Amino acid sequence: MSFLVVNGLEKRFGSVEVLKGIDISVPRGGFLVLVGPSGCGKSTLLNTIAGLETVTAGEILIDGVRVNELHPSKRDIAMVFQSYALYPNMNVAKNMSFGMEMRGVPKAERQQVVARVASMLQIEDLLERKPSQLSGGQRQRVAMGRALVRDPKIFLFDEPLSNLDAKLRVEMRTEIQKLHQRLGTTIVYVTHDQIEAMTLATVIAVLKDGVLQQVGTPAEIYNTPANIFVADFMGSPSMNLVPARLDRANGVLVVSLKRADGSTTVLPLHRPSAAAEAFVGRDVILGLRPESIDDAPAAAPDDGAQRHPLEAHVEVTQPTGADTLAMIRLGGREAVARLRAETGARAGERCTFMVDMSKAVLFDPETEQRL
Repeated sequence: MSFLVVNGLEKRFGSVEVLKGIDISVPRGGFLVLVGPSGCGKSTLLNTIAGLETVTAGEILIDGVRVNELHPSKRDIAMVFQSYALYPNMNVAKNMSFGMEMRGVPKAERQQVVARVASMLQIEDLLERKPSQLSGGQRQRVAMGRALVRDPKIFLFDEPLSNLDAKLRVEMRTEIQKLHQRLGTTIVYVTHDQIEAMTLATVIAVLKDGVLQQVGTPAEIYNTPANIFVADFMGSPSMNLVPARLDRANGVLVVSLKRADGSTTVLPLHRPSAAAEAFVGRDVILGLRPESIDDAPAAAPDDGAQRHPLEAHVEVTQPTGADTLAMIRLGGREAVARLRAETGARAGERCTFMVDMSKAVLFDPETEQRL
């Protein structure tokens, strides 16, 4: 049964429609990540769940109870803000316990809860410090601690890691994952960082211009994107989107890619959908993740992949340590291949790659929806 339900949610500011019929459901203990570019409406959606923004239409249910008209203090939620929002004149312990004090929780109980949460977050030695004496990562832990002492039904995180440097973001992502596994509380998390979304979520909701593009598990969003926007937005590097033509050869559906010299590369499709059958003889967009184009030895063990050779010109190589990214020309477009660290591919050369067509997806060039 769904614990958090957003049903037909709309939000307008005057004549501007910010959220357009959002439908999302999250099971108890789920980790929902709202992701999308700046201005897509993800923070507004979070604020409507928190009660900081009113709803124009639709409803929000938490644990089966409609909360549209409930004051934020009555929704049993705790929010962690991007700006930390700590009281500068209070030490860490006071910042964490202040909400409990306002609710009349006895002092002994407050101290016990603060000590337990501080131990969980490994900030016991910071309790007497003030926010100005803390690093960004320490302030973020305190902000999380202030939410954790509430023991709410739902935690709401509004881009909590965006003010941290890259290394600290990775560390804090791990801490948030550990907390979720330990507590099992439902979390709604807003970010524009698709890596955060992929690593943290049990459910991802991708938004664009106030419209929900796709809801699914990280694997579903990554491997079977609903449309070209999701395919391009999720993944680093993003999915290669290559103009192609869908044909039938010897009873098998194939995609034909134009080469720079005017010749054609033909790649057979693996288990084409019924929708793809209707596109025979028409243009399509072929989607391939960078790791689906590699230079692994032909003798690699069979893992269910449908690997086929492809010749392409290498424009640039970018060693990353663990692997090498190669910029190649594919179907008249620049594409990215993820190769072995010790690859023999060199810029300016023509090389043979292997394409895993079991991971290929097709899109309609007109509607941009997946076939």
